[in-house]
Amino acid sequence: MSYNGYITEQRIEGDDDGPLAGRTVAVKDNISTEGVPTTCGSAMLDDYVPPFDATVVERLKEAGATIPGKTNMDEFGMGTTTETSAFGATENPAAEGHVPGGSSGGSAAVVAAGDADMALGTDTGGSVRCPAAFCGVVGIKPTYGLVSRYGLVAYANSLEQIGPIAPTVEEAAELLDVIAGPDERDATTRDPEGETDYAAAADGDVAGMDIGVPTELVEGADDAVREQFWDAIDALESAGASYHEVSLPSVEHAVEAYYVIAMSEASSNLARYDGVRYGNSGGYDGDWNESFAAAREEGFGPEVKRRILLGTYALSAGYHDKYYKKAQDARAWVKQDFDEALDGADVLASPTMPVPPFERGESLDDPLKMYLADANTTPVNLANLPAISVPAGETGDGLPVGIQLVGPAFGERDIIRAGSALDGSA
Repeated sequence: MSYNGYITEQRIEGDDDGPLAGRTVAVKDNISTEGVPTTCGSAMLDDYVPPFDATVVERLKEAGATIPGKTNMDEFGMGTTTETSAFGATENPAAEGHVPGGSSGGSAAVVAAGDADMALGTDTGGSVRCPAAFCGVVGIKPTYGLVSRYGLVAYANSLEQIGPIAPTVEEAAELLDVIAGPDERDATTRDPEGETDYAAAADGDVAGMDIGVPTELVEGADDAVREQFWDAIDALESAGASYHEVSLPSVEHAVEAYYVIAMSEASSNLARYDGVRYGNSGGYDGDWNESFAAAREEGFGPEVKRRILLGTYALSAGYHDKYYKKAQDARAWVKQDFDEALDGADVLASPTMPVPPFERGESLDDPLKMYLADANTTPVNLANLPAISVPAGETGDGLPVGIQLVGPAFGERDIIRAGSALDGSA
């Protein structure tokens, strides 16, 4: 099976020793790598070669990791299937004929296929956790500010984080140990208080842990997904945890709020791709407005154009308060609900994705279906909280299902501990 997991297979050697020496870590193609193409899955950047490394890439190399290549992704991170890539779709090695999730589908696919020991993805609304769930591997979306975004080609600055993907919780935590920490080149980063040895937290000790289960994120899930989710909760109970149901009424509006905010930020961020400052010019001459329009028409795919148009509309005069301001108000409500629920629980648990992996091509003609599939992951990004997706079994058709565990801000050790009780890392 040819699964098209990499865009560029060009090795970058790390130091001779370090915690990741001898291991390969694939890197999503929106993270800058000095001297190696970084395309963001877009024809707009098909010949762009960064002159510098992202901070996370510097840290990988210092830790001794070898980067075997840059992984396929939905164009500029906009998608849930890795089918919007200008370089072709990625097959799911864990479920042939199905998508690997997105937008970090290539990163999850190369790990699931065994073509990389670990990988880095980016998560704006679930783009690490979705492909981890669909490919049957582990993915961590860190707290906003734990990992530097310097060198990341931005989609939506206030939402996204770089996160690890690996076969097990312990390995994902080891990779998080390497990339986490403040960076003077990213003013949004901070040094969290308390213990930060994440791999040490993968001890499976959940005795006495209290798990909150948000009913809104479970009731809407597919029957087969719910069955595997509750089996995972049973396993956590058997290991000594307890659970109770909680309510997050604001999540009813989370998907809408997320897409208004993300598309608005994307409209602003992608304005620089005009064929002059960034992106392919296409060799156009004459009127600048015509050249600008022609470069973007040729360089961007349909999904990116759709999100730019919607974001520009939401920010336009007369509509800012009607859409963008209301979305920010909803975001504050989502964060408040999560904070209140976590006051009475150590972690929150839900299915990562409410549906099993789509068949290839299933959602291309129905963008709304793709957007609604993010119902369980986008609220976490709005609240700037950490979350992990851990395999929770398979449907009767053999399709992977993931369980999502959400912790308080900088509570990565809590979600890693709970996750390790499920995947045998301990």
